[in-house]
Amino acid sequence: MQIQHKINFVEQYLGWIIIAVLAAVYAPLMLHWYHGWMYKSISLEHEYFSHGLIGLPFAAWISWQQRKRWQRLTDTAHPLGAALLLLAGFFYLTGVPDFVNLSLPIVLAGICLWLKGFPGLKLQKFPLLLVVLATPNQLPYLISPYTLPLQSFIAGTAGLILLQFGIDVTVENIYLYVGETVVEVAPHCSGLKMLLTSLYVALMLLYWSGKFSRGKSILFLVSTVVVSVTGNIIRNTILTFFHGTGRDELFEWMHAGWGGDVYSACLLGSLVLLLPIIEKGYSYFKREVIDNY
Repeated sequence: MQIQHKINFVEQYLGWIIIAVLAAVYAPLMLHWYHGWMYKSISLEHEYFSHGLIGLPFAAWISWQQRKRWQRLTDTAHPLGAALLLLAGFFYLTGVPDFVNLSLPIVLAGICLWLKGFPGLKLQKFPLLLVVLATPNQLPYLISPYTLPLQSFIAGTAGLILLQFGIDVTVENIYLYVGETVVEVAPHCSGLKMLLTSLYVALMLLYWSGKFSRGKSILFLVSTVVVSVTGNIIRNTILTFFHGTGRDELFEWMHAGWGGDVYSACLLGSLVLLLPIIEKGYSYFKREVIDNY
């Protein structure tokens, strides 16, 4: 009777037990991520995933909202779940930072498959996607060598804008020369971080807004890329102007200070305003042009 009582207790509180174990194991890792993102004490590549500051709590909230649907799913253990749990355990025990980071989404996917099979994984696919896209890894470092065309485009466009305001500027590849001052559009200044963050926030907004058609979603994501790249061009233009004209305090404020954070926040905020514009514009275009064609 005691054994059966213990089994019933475990089955009744299994979810909370799993949450408690995950919290105990991954709380130090989460604290490390959040401290690094907030105070920029993490590696430069890992700063690219600072959107996890809002993305991870949002993913947890979505999973919590889906708990009743989760409970209604049939308990079905898929063997792939056990394999993923073993892989996550191996990654975590290696102590290699990137492996430890990747063990989090792997263990979450493994739990879904082990408890509810593929239906459980399908139910939690969006929260898992948010976790995967917020997990620090070396992807920004691997793709940074391929951002040279974007760096050159930003430098050329920024130079063209400055010329329109009477600033004597010369552009050579990714370098802008304002008098004797040289400004480089470095890989981390190419806007890749803001682009990744903007797309991440765009996905969250699409989910928050409800059922968006595929056409509207694609248009919104493409518009997000345009807004992000345009915003970064303007930012680099302002930085070049400040640095090239000797306004070093304003340069530091915009480049590494809270001015840059405010600018980024405003850029992300514009996506909230962009969403209803896309919805209305797409509906009008479809109604007036496509349907009447």
